[in-house]
Amino acid sequence: DGVGTKVKIAADMQVYHTVGIDLVAMNVNDLVVQGAEPLFFLDYLGLHRVIPEQTAAMIEGVAKGCEIAGCALIGGECAEMPDVYAEGDFDMAGFAVGVVELRRAINPERCAPGDVVLGLASSGCHSNGYSLVRKVVEHAGLDLGATYPDLDPDRTLAHVLLEPTRIYAEPIVRLQRGYSVKNVISGMAHITGGGLADNLARALSPRVDAVLDAGSWTIPPVFGFLQRHGRIADDEMARVFNMGVGYCLIAKPAFAGAIQRKLERMGETVFPLGKIARGKGRVRFK
Repeated sequence: DGVGTKVKIAADMQVYHTVGIDLVAMNVNDLVVQGAEPLFFLDYLGLHRVIPEQTAAMIEGVAKGCEIAGCALIGGECAEMPDVYAEGDFDMAGFAVGVVELRRAINPERCAPGDVVLGLASSGCHSNGYSLVRKVVEHAGLDLGATYPDLDPDRTLAHVLLEPTRIYAEPIVRLQRGYSVKNVISGMAHITGGGLADNLARALSPRVDAVLDAGSWTIPPVFGFLQRHGRIADDEMARVFNMGVGYCLIAKPAFAGAIQRKLERMGETVFPLGKIARGKGRVRFK
């Protein structure tokens, strides 16, 4: 997986150390939803030309992401392609490998009515929706180097938008190890493009729905800021962005409270989002 057009903002602002963390996050967060533990990571960097200090910052970000995720960075490739990338432009892609015992693999068929949906807070936009973000910045005449009182008066808009994607691998792996005998997690979802509705639906069996309370989590200020300046409809916001929930777990009801407390002790902000009910594999909001 890659980071998408978030790298354009990084290139424009010459901030190179954060997108490597994003790259690791987008891969390992997708991996742990299967119940797997990440083992190692490889990266690919394509760019117009190698500028040593910039390239070093990118790779340092990847190494930092691997440290957070608990996996090894074992190799990668850096390709200079001036015919493909304009001066200053670059792109990144990554590949993560993990392992899970078959009996421990997450299976949507475990989802049953009464299971509890828990959401883990995101750090912001993560790495999705940046084509729309860049359009809002351009059309609204926003200054990436400026601060905005209704967003974060202590950080520039660029720093808010380049906040690294939260890596959930370490707390999820620790949680799963604590329940090595019992299958207490019915499903998990990394909330990326498509929002809660599309991504959580992939964690459901076709015989159940996830019924969520639309007011059950805190929406970070960056989303309201983008919506106001871009005049974006609510349904488009929910379809494009994570809206403050970066990862979901579906837990057996007898264990949901304990799981929430364990994750909170590990530094996660956890929102009880709703419950599983009989249905057709959809996500519904009430």
